Amino acid sequence: MTYNIMQYSLDIYKRQPDVLMMRLAQNCKARRLEKGLSRNTLAARCGVPAPTIERFERTGKISLESFCRIVVEFDYFDELSAIISRTKYSTSEELESINRNRARIKGR
Repeated sequence: MTYNIMQYSLDIYKRQPDVLMMRLAQNCKARRLEKGLSRNTLAARCGVPAPTIERFERTGKISLESFCRIVVEFDYFDELSAIISRTKYSTSEELESINRNRARIKGR
């Protein structure tokens, strides 16, 4: 059996939160530009200050509330709502644990 260590390392890098944040920021900027909106126009429509939008597009950093406001303005409410709405598991043991814990309201 052969393992491609370099590929594994790159996959780990791609799954870092900061990479995801920048991808989301790039996607939001692309949607804004596709709609022909300036940052100021988007800011006025969704209630997120233009400097916050600029920082988000540049750094990927934004509050969850502001991100949701932008996404809703782009009419992606259903798609955003679907994120982590389904159970995801890797092993049968993990699935069994999930099924045992379905009725839980609090953590341990």
